[in-house]
Amino acid sequence: MMEFAQLLLQNLAISAVLFTLLWLLNVAIKDPSFIDSWWALGMVVTAWATFLFVGHTGAHAVLLTALCTVWGLRLGFYLLWRWRKHGPDRRYVTMMALAQKERGWGYARASLLLVFALQLPLQFIVSLPVQLGQMGDLHPLGPIALAGAAVAVVGILFESLGDFQLVAFKANPANAGKVLQSGLWRYTRHPNYFGDACVWWGLWLIAFDAGLGLWSMPGPVLITILLTKWSGVPTVEGRMRRKRPDYEAYVQRTSGFIPMPPKKA
Repeated sequence: MMEFAQLLLQNLAISAVLFTLLWLLNVAIKDPSFIDSWWALGMVVTAWATFLFVGHTGAHAVLLTALCTVWGLRLGFYLLWRWRKHGPDRRYVTMMALAQKERGWGYARASLLLVFALQLPLQFIVSLPVQLGQMGDLHPLGPIALAGAAVAVVGILFESLGDFQLVAFKANPANAGKVLQSGLWRYTRHPNYFGDACVWWGLWLIAFDAGLGLWSMPGPVLITILLTKWSGVPTVEGRMRRKRPDYEAYVQRTSGFIPMPPKKA
């Protein structure tokens, strides 16, 4: 238990230092939008910090670190590219403006309390499978770990393809004002979020096979709640309903999260 506590405290301290440095950067540029990319890249840092701290190359540790790295680098750099291409995220612009106008907060305080100080503990909890899973018993990968790896790989591919299809759709001027309803988006309104959830449930299965799955279960449970009930689906759908007249019809025939054949009109 002492080793577990030491590992978690060390990772939390590293994450806190990095979040603080990024907050200072955000204060300088007056834009916290890049924090979305750090959500994924920070997970990679946590996975590797754990790997180096544990100091062994057990199969579960290697698999967890590798899968988290592939997922985090792909998503992190994609979100970083999106920020640099499209500029500040309208969600954060609105959030900062309201905090300064209605609460009288300065920009530094608003961005710290509403963005950086909030995402730090959330990121730490979600990443529990790649932290505790590396501390498990040293034994060969079992069927549960292999199933988890398969789920995580499917999630990475699903999420990546969904993002690619969305970027290609938006790049075509003829699609301005339209709703993407083809490819993976025909079967779920949020293939990127569904893929994200698959990744973390898959990583949890690997941690479970290592013997510490129950302790790390808050991770996949929290990311699923965040994606479906808080910062994911509700945020996107609220905006789409306001700006896309044909979005309601899309909602009526398309699954909200888990991919399913579209309903008949």
